[in-house]
Amino acid sequence: MDVHGTVAEGFEPVRDAFAGNFAALGDRGAAVAVYRDGRKVVDLWGGARDVDATDGAAGTPGTEPWRRGTAQVVRSATKGVAAAVPLLMHQRGELDLDAPVGEYWPEFKAHGKERVLVRHVLNHRAGLPVLDRPLSPEDALDPLRGPRAVAAQAPVWEPGTDHGYHALTYGWMLDELVRRVTGGRGAGEWIADEIARPLDLDLWVGLPAAEEAAGRAGRVGRLPEAEPTGGGPRLRPKRAVTEAYGDPASLTRRAFAAITPFPDQNDPAYRAAALPATNGVATADGLARFYAALIGDVDGVTRRVRLFDRATMERARAEESAGPDRVLVVGTRFGLGYMLHGSASPFLSPGSFGHPGRGGALGFADPEAGVAFGYVTNGFRKTVTADPRAQALVRAVRESLRRTGSDVDRV
Repeated sequence: MDVHGTVAEGFEPVRDAFAGNFAALGDRGAAVAVYRDGRKVVDLWGGARDVDATDGAAGTPGTEPWRRGTAQVVRSATKGVAAAVPLLMHQRGELDLDAPVGEYWPEFKAHGKERVLVRHVLNHRAGLPVLDRPLSPEDALDPLRGPRAVAAQAPVWEPGTDHGYHALTYGWMLDELVRRVTGGRGAGEWIADEIARPLDLDLWVGLPAAEEAAGRAGRVGRLPEAEPTGGGPRLRPKRAVTEAYGDPASLTRRAFAAITPFPDQNDPAYRAAALPATNGVATADGLARFYAALIGDVDGVTRRVRLFDRATMERARAEESAGPDRVLVVGTRFGLGYMLHGSASPFLSPGSFGHPGRGGALGFADPEAGVAFGYVTNGFRKTVTADPRAQALVRAVRESLRRTGSDVDRV
């Protein structure tokens, strides 16, 4: 399998790890990009753009090559991109993170949700990870029906008192908040206008028809579970996690079943919708470049662009939730919209913040190292927060920083 692209001097371990993901961990098509101090130092891609053949041959890998501009659905890595919207609105004085959600969205107050604050939506403390009546795929793609369902839902714990991953409901709450504040512009449109366009990002929450017609997005799907070769680790989930995913009544199963059945992620209608929790489409460079602009200046279309000021960046990565997660059934750490470095989701260092996508994708930034990272793949594994392929690349970035003389003993 040929690896295409470039790495800066000292970052050769990332190329080796990327090639190793195909040889030992079964990647079929993927890309990785790394920025350091606003400059791209890794830009690699390889394999096929489609996880499987488009002619219906079951289990047959795709053959059309992954190209520099190939984008993929990044699942929950979308959440980190979407989180920038309310934080930037707060930075501009347009949204109060400590205000009740119902102040902007009166219908949300029903069933004891008067005390849900805007920050509770971002730090997964709203108590609304499930829907008693799951949405059909058609209803889920409607920009009105998801928010209405959440507004009609009673919390499953007292808002603000505990945390649990809001796998799908996060997106409907965030999107409707943005619409209420802006007078109708949703999060996907906001991202396109205020983030992607100024930075020239190949990143969308709601893939435009022209990009769909141009074939920008490859086909994603589940990879067969196989033992890693080359001495790689075999990861087994804890019994409590396995039981939670196996129990239809658990918060875990119900949170991920808020849309039942889940839509076909290769359906153009799914990619065209704006679901800020799950259906972002991005290149690895688009994801890494976005995070680079959260922590420093990046060359934009007409000027140098930095999205977060220092105070907003620190607010994003300040710990808001930590400990046993009532949905994921492992210890998790969250800032405002971002997962933080920890055993369940290791990034580069304790100061890193970002978000994985279930089954593979990962984007994060590390302000102290000046590093921004993006990895996208068309082959999903069972992993939720710490995919072995992404982790191999993160370890290689850490080794590259050591080679280039950075003080990374702390990581």
